[in-house]
Amino acid sequence: MQPTRRIFMLQATMAALASPAIAQTSPVDETSETAVALGYKHDTTKVDTAKFPKHQPSQHCANCQFWQAKPTDAWSNCAMFGRKAQVAKNGWCNAWVKAPG
Repeated sequence: MQPTRRIFMLQATMAALASPAIAQTSPVDETSETAVALGYKHDTTKVDTAKFPKHQPSQHCANCQFWQAKPTDAWSNCAMFGRKAQVAKNGWCNAWVKAPG
């Protein structure tokens, strides 16, 4: 018996839904263990500069080398937080490194 187009489409849809590349992400929780350890804040102006003296107001997630989206996107995955959480464009953490270019 040869598969029908309907069966093929159903199987393709199920495979796409099961794909880890389509996993849902949510914003980083600022109170999570990793965020606290890195001093992450969704807003770079809220960073405790006494605790993180290397912080500069011009530093934010969208100009960091770990930002994984377009610089104009509001949220992005970040290499420091893995694939399941996103950081804010105007956020900052102590792992910030200037993006090349």
